Amino acid sequence: MNGTRLKLKDPSRAHASAWFAGQRIDTRGLGARERLSESPLTVPLDEGGYVMVFRFGALVFIDASPETERAFADRIASRISASFPEPETEHLEIVADPERDGRLDAEGRLTIAELSLERLQIVAHILVKSTVLAHYEVQVGDVFDRIEPLSAGMQRGRWIRIPARALLRQIGSVLSAETLTVGRVEVTEKPELTWDRPDLDRLYERLSTEYELRERDRALTRKLDLISRTSETLLDLLQNRRMLHVELYIVLLIAFEIIIMLYDMTVGR
Repeated sequence: MNGTRLKLKDPSRAHASAWFAGQRIDTRGLGARERLSESPLTVPLDEGGYVMVFRFGALVFIDASPETERAFADRIASRISASFPEPETEHLEIVADPERDGRLDAEGRLTIAELSLERLQIVAHILVKSTVLAHYEVQVGDVFDRIEPLSAGMQRGRWIRIPARALLRQIGSVLSAETLTVGRVEVTEKPELTWDRPDLDRLYERLSTEYELRERDRALTRKLDLISRTSETLLDLLQNRRMLHVELYIVLLIAFEIIIMLYDMTVGR
């Protein structure tokens, strides 16, 4: 069970902070000489502690001070694509106890068998997935708030004006969320670390259950699907209304030409 030991301030406990900082992080050449692991990229920090960097835009700090976390995030800012003004964060206190691997207590502290690199990487995978889900749960909630009055208006037979571009932005944000959570983050997929390590697989499964990753992912997927279908329906209705307006204009132009023609015929007589 013994894994790679880390130099922690206290070998029996550590603090983890997960950041969802942007859409992607370029890890090429980052900490090339000090890498402890490639997946996720794990490097020690000069100021103390460690950072795990996930290419899909997330960071997990282990045993690092808030000042150290911020300094590192600022240092790699140019590597972060589409960075968020306020990154979604999640924090966790971790305690070592060989008898309680993967248990959360009533105060939210996590107990794992040992604070090895491999086990902390499993914790990091869980934390970043939870953080990404939290980010898009908020975003989807905001979109729901904008779409709900439109759907209610349609049920009452009323049309509520909304710019076509706003609808397109909504659809785009939904597709972006689906691509990131399902494609790159792979919320429901197990990390490679678990493939040949039954003990790490059990730890991952316990934590996945504790954080309700699969349930939250299914709920988010259902909401994304509903938003996508609602937005596309509204956009289709908007386009149909425009087509009706165009047809009305054509009819009016034909009627106007007929009136002119009749007037000319009458005056000509």
